Amino acid sequence: MAVKWSGGHSSSVLCLNVSAEGLVASGAERGELVLWDGGGSPVAQLRLPQAEDVTSVLFSTRSPSTLYTSHGETISVLDVRSLQEPLQRFHVNEEEINCLSVNDTDSFLAAADDSGAIKVVDLESKKVSRSLRHSNICSSVAFRPQRPQSLVSCGLDMQVMLWNLQKARPLWTMNLQECDMEEESSQSAGQFFNPPLAHSLSVASCGNVFGCGAQDGKIRIFRVTGVRFERELEFQAHSLGVSQVLFMPEVYWLLSGGNDGKVLLWDVSSNVGKQQKSPAKSLHRKKAQAAASSRKDGKLNKVASNEQPGVVPKLSIEHGEKVNWLSCAEIKGSRRVLVADQTSSVSAYPLPE
Repeated sequence: MAVKWSGGHSSSVLCLNVSAEGLVASGAERGELVLWDGGGSPVAQLRLPQAEDVTSVLFSTRSPSTLYTSHGETISVLDVRSLQEPLQRFHVNEEEINCLSVNDTDSFLAAADDSGAIKVVDLESKKVSRSLRHSNICSSVAFRPQRPQSLVSCGLDMQVMLWNLQKARPLWTMNLQECDMEEESSQSAGQFFNPPLAHSLSVASCGNVFGCGAQDGKIRIFRVTGVRFERELEFQAHSLGVSQVLFMPEVYWLLSGGNDGKVLLWDVSSNVGKQQKSPAKSLHRKKAQAAASSRKDGKLNKVASNEQPGVVPKLSIEHGEKVNWLSCAEIKGSRRVLVADQTSSVSAYPLPE
């Protein structure tokens, strides 16, 4: 079912992003950066200095021709109309950057790195305005839509944090392992061996709901209320770690990619904001449903719609390779899920209407 986009890279593709105009950027190992048209043909290529792995690519929200890329400890700002020497470089992180995020107003850029630091750059003054910190590798950071001063982050310290740029300390922190321990009064042994190291997060277009994927194969959905957030939903999504989560423009449709080689589409709209008074009961029920659904096989398989929505996948893609990054593009009037993995090509899967 997948169309392979090849001929652009010679090594493993690590990250993807799609501009408002439909241009796709991909970054790979050894400094490779490629721009693709909607048909999957490479239109421009660049090798970034020192051939450091390109770990994150991000188009500006306000100016689709501006592309932010992280490679090693450096952020390069490029003009995609003429892909050559960077317009600007920021060297504000001390260790390899894992994730970039820019806010709605294009005023701040956040870069999360292996030291646990999140450096927030004021794009007007070109200076670091805030240094935020996790106690271990910070794997993902995301500004909240419609709230240019607010961002969320997660890391291998198992912490999920809510920040406001006016403060250097997090407004609210949740430790995923402590939550699990509270929930399972008799903790299963497996939990010790597979702690919920947080790999990826994504904020829904409303700005108040976000999802986090972790090493224990679970996806957790949170809702922000004021200066805190609460967990609304948790479900077993993958048999191995969840490497990527991505909220789609539709409210509460979420893509996930795992180390188990699966790409899944979830509709959590019926669960968000309607959690029952007894989360433990509903979580156990959801776990049973998720376990039942995981037995379904098939290359590209629409799950029966009579099952409880939001806890079993709407769509299951047997991609077969560990997922490095997910993106979504509108191509010739229909939607494609773009998948980067351990190979040098990008896979494009059609999304059923």
